[in-house]
Amino acid sequence: MALRTRICDILGIRHPILLAGMGRASTPELAAAVSNAGGLGVLGAASCGPNQLREWIRRTRALTDRPFGVDTLLPASVRRGADGKNSGGASPEDLLPEHRQFAREFLKREGLPESDAATLERYLRDPADRDGPPPLSKEFFEAQMEVVIEERVPVYAAGLGNPGPWMERLKANGTIVISVVGTTRHARQVAESGVDIIVAQGHDGGGHNSPIGTMALIPQVVDAVGGRLPVVGAGGIGDGRGVAAALMLGAEGAWIGTAFLATKEAGISAPQKQALVEGRDEGTVVSRSVTGKPARMVKNLWAAAYADAGLEPLPMPYQGMVSSPVMAAALAAGRADVWGGFAGQGLGMIHAVRPAAAVLADIVNGAERELSRARTLLEG
Repeated sequence: MALRTRICDILGIRHPILLAGMGRASTPELAAAVSNAGGLGVLGAASCGPNQLREWIRRTRALTDRPFGVDTLLPASVRRGADGKNSGGASPEDLLPEHRQFAREFLKREGLPESDAATLERYLRDPADRDGPPPLSKEFFEAQMEVVIEERVPVYAAGLGNPGPWMERLKANGTIVISVVGTTRHARQVAESGVDIIVAQGHDGGGHNSPIGTMALIPQVVDAVGGRLPVVGAGGIGDGRGVAAALMLGAEGAWIGTAFLATKEAGISAPQKQALVEGRDEGTVVSRSVTGKPARMVKNLWAAAYADAGLEPLPMPYQGMVSSPVMAAALAAGRADVWGGFAGQGLGMIHAVRPAAAVLADIVNGAERELSRARTLLEG
């Protein structure tokens, strides 16, 4: 029997597999490939300025006639702690010069040139947004939301924060709203705001994630929303076995990122893709050194340098101001050892770079096979 849940009916897709909206990696090409293969492609637009986001949405529409989504962060995810002071009384603005000097010294040690404006634009920010609001700021996220609403996207996913303030306008457009959460407390909050689907993403997942492990988080979120809303499992799910396990825990689909990073369509560099193929189960680390919030990533020299120095990363968005030149320099030089990108603990299940459609087909076939096998475990 074919794998199908009510997620498929809500989203208008064939398979209950959703591409995680991975910043800069889930490009129009990757999102369209997943949607065309029967899943839900989701643009990873967290770092896209409003002009680039609009272009990405329109490019995706040109590549697929299937439903797709847009994933961004929300202003509330930045407000908390951004204006606070550390134990010594210094504000993030006060500490910014020290951290930028640390980044310059790191680049010098690694033999990397400091990133100029052209390098930053090439790798991290579209020139069309040169005069827009600062990346990862409250104004930046609000400008993104205006584009999401104006473009009437089929699906919107809040990667961090509660979409409640935009819910009325999103619903008026007929947009299906998804919220990614890492605790039952947040699941209840977004459920009250009127979202349609909740993604329960555990600590195993790449990027910003939860302090709670995936296996423990999924059933607790399912219980917390009391069957009112479908829950999608996420975090370390890299093949059909993981999807089947999530379904057994009460989820009705899977939000999958890392498995789709090592695809021809993913918007990451060839050295980063090779680092994924060579990665193993112990190949990731959780660090605040990139965005200012805990995020799981491929082990890298930048995160290690922060840890070795005992330096406390700044809150979002200030840490991004520190790390962006380092990320751009690493990408320009093909140094995946300095910045290999975000990835989850399913890293060791990646063995080759393949087309996204092939990855999706293997996941679906594997889930159907495992669910069929599970029936044989019951007597009678």
